[in-house]
Amino acid sequence: MTVPAPPARRRPSAVGRVLPLLLLVALLAPMALLFVQTWRLTADDRDLAGRERLGVEYLRALAPVTHALVDAQTAAVAARPANGEALTRAVEAAASVDARIGDELRTRERWAGLRARIEALGARGPADPEAAFTAYGEATDLLLALHGKVRETSGLVRDPRSDSFFLQDASRGLPETVVAAGRLADLAVLADRRPAADRNRTAAEIAALRVAVLTPAGDLVTDLRAAVDSSESADLGPSVLTPLDTYQRAVEALAAHSAPAGRDAAVDQAQVAGARLNAQSAARQLQPVILDELDALLAGRLDDLDRDRWLTVAAGALALLLWSALGAVWLAAVRRARRRAAEVRREPDGAAAGPDDTPWQPTAVRGAEPRRLQPAGSARGPGSAQWGPADAAR
Repeated sequence: MTVPAPPARRRPSAVGRVLPLLLLVALLAPMALLFVQTWRLTADDRDLAGRERLGVEYLRALAPVTHALVDAQTAAVAARPANGEALTRAVEAAASVDARIGDELRTRERWAGLRARIEALGARGPADPEAAFTAYGEATDLLLALHGKVRETSGLVRDPRSDSFFLQDASRGLPETVVAAGRLADLAVLADRRPAADRNRTAAEIAALRVAVLTPAGDLVTDLRAAVDSSESADLGPSVLTPLDTYQRAVEALAAHSAPAGRDAAVDQAQVAGARLNAQSAARQLQPVILDELDALLAGRLDDLDRDRWLTVAAGALALLLWSALGAVWLAAVRRARRRAAEVRREPDGAAAGPDDTPWQPTAVRGAEPRRLQPAGSARGPGSAQWGPADAAR
């Protein structure tokens, strides 16, 4: 009878030791990828919102230049001295903004050309109303092009949110309406000085300018109402709708007064000039409201992106902490396995024979005499006869 030896401890294979480490690395790789991807997307959204706020700041600086330039055009067409101080202050303020953020918005070249044209207009004087009307028209075209450049390079035209997109699109219509209203009123003044042969051409120009006033104004009203309907802010509606109604009535009055009446297709200059002042005043009140609301939406978006970024960092730190805990557990298991292997190597050679480190011996019965062994062939059992020589012959 034999007693089986206890099973020998098996040393873990190389695959068993490396597999947990591979699983930890495989767990860390997608976590790191998700963290980097989320961080990049958040960074891109923050950069876009930051550039859009720079665009709003630049448009805010261009608004006084627009109003002052249109007023200077009206004074030049009417052959009266213009208030050059207002235009100079507006140009200097816009120049300081361009010097600070013009490189990022790529507006340096356009602003330099516009500023040179405005300074040249100041040196020209109101000697020729027709030439002044043409020259100021070229300058205002450059100004409107700069408005479009700012909206494009700042990313306002590609804003992903509906409310802020409609607000920035509405900001486009205000300078266009102001410039077109100024040209319409000034052309009404020039119409009386032109010869009768140019009457039809003047009427066509007035009709085109009337459309140029009404079209961006109508688009602005549509955009602002869409922005109010799509916005989650409860303050956007009350702050925008009241000056919007005033602006809409002023533009409609300007279009009505500029419509030709009578056979000679003449317009009332006084009514057109008054309606133009009302429209410009309404636009001057509405533009900062639109830009302020747009900037507030962009600032709130930046706050949300910053919060998402901190949440991403917190989630990444928690994931890294859990990964470190798993790594520590794996490292502890590896150390225990190495320690057991070292103990097995230090055991004696007979350690596998039994738990007492001694060879197995049969157990003796208490009180029994050891039995003596008989010589081979002496007896086969109790009472059996012994073999003799005669038995061999049988």
